[in-house]
Amino acid sequence: MNHYLGIDIGSIAIKAVVLDDHKSILEEHYVRIKGEPAKIANSIINNTQERYKIAAVSTTGSGGKLLSGYFVNEIVAQAKAVAHLHSEVKTVIEIGGEDSKLIRMKDGKLSDFSTNTVCAAGTGSFLDQQASRMGLNVEEFGNLFLKSKHAPRIAGRCTVFAKSDMIHLQQKGTPEHEIVAGLCLAVARNFVSNLGQGKKWEKPISFQGGVAANIGVVKAFEKLLGLKSGELIIPKYFASMGAIGSVFQMINT
Repeated sequence: MNHYLGIDIGSIAIKAVVLDDHKSILEEHYVRIKGEPAKIANSIINNTQERYKIAAVSTTGSGGKLLSGYFVNEIVAQAKAVAHLHSEVKTVIEIGGEDSKLIRMKDGKLSDFSTNTVCAAGTGSFLDQQASRMGLNVEEFGNLFLKSKHAPRIAGRCTVFAKSDMIHLQQKGTPEHEIVAGLCLAVARNFVSNLGQGKKWEKPISFQGGVAANIGVVKAFEKLLGLKSGELIIPKYFASMGAIGSVFQMINT
């Protein structure tokens, strides 16, 4: 049996998956880049080839062209993965380390998209920075968000303004959980107002990318968009949908 390796090289991490001829996902890897994307990606390739008969390698992401292989545009890759794994999805929210995407699906195919790559505000690195300022791990955000009753409004469009807002709130003695909730809502609000641009949010919606691991942001989207149970889907391989989709695109071409 042949196997296929999909690699998504982002700004913060490399996501890699191994699929078989039946399009079953056998392995998933998430590795921080630490300034050496090509070195880490090649290490993943070599390690995988020692254990599987790799017929072909597909790449995607902002650094996907650093490697030889079948390159797939990241919008196409994200859409291809959700079409195969969650064909019912009509809208895709994708937030990574330093960019975000809104993808619209129709009849299982990509119909429209918008992106924000100008500024890292409202992305994974934005949350990491603010969490670090508070001495927290992003993983703690979910439980803290659930404690909130009066989340303050924090600027989500600019990291400088967000920092200023947070300092002001801390000086006022605002509880930590309320500030965290304000940050999560700022990320979701920035995405909705910047990429949604008043368009209709067709459901169900898939939330993909590394930030989907942040339960606080998940809850923030559910609250802002007025979503009911089951209307916001977090795929099992939410962080690696680009890598998965790149393989699907490669073997179906």
